[in-house]
Amino acid sequence: MKKLLNSLAMIFLLVATNVALAEIAVIVHPTLSASSLTEDDISRLFLGKAKSFPGGAQAVPINQNEGSAARDKFNEAVCKKNASQYKAYWSQLVFTGKGTPPKDGGDDAAVKALIAANPNMIGYIDSSAVDASVKVVFKVP
Repeated sequence: MKKLLNSLAMIFLLVATNVALAEIAVIVHPTLSASSLTEDDISRLFLGKAKSFPGGAQAVPINQNEGSAARDKFNEAVCKKNASQYKAYWSQLVFTGKGTPPKDGGDDAAVKALIAANPNMIGYIDSSAVDASVKVVFKVP
């Protein structure tokens, strides 16, 4: 019994480590002229401080659903806010009429489908879900 519990604990740790180490890819439509964006460019878009890509095209940021591991990792690494700080940041902007938060687009597959179908959108997914329907402009390690 003890050996079984130890084995289960080891499997759990391996799976948790792989999830924690997953790389997040920031993606756009393949027709976007920019081949890469800086962390600051992306942060400004997702915090409502910029409304367009560096080349001038309109940008519509799309989040993954609240509570997802990808969203939490993205917000902490790129926006420099944990989940509650990010929510409070947007609550204040909405309350004062100074902004509208990015829409929630779902999971990796749903966000990728939205980005692939809309040239003005930007989002993020697990890098393992990237295919030719989208272009990676930044990677969050």
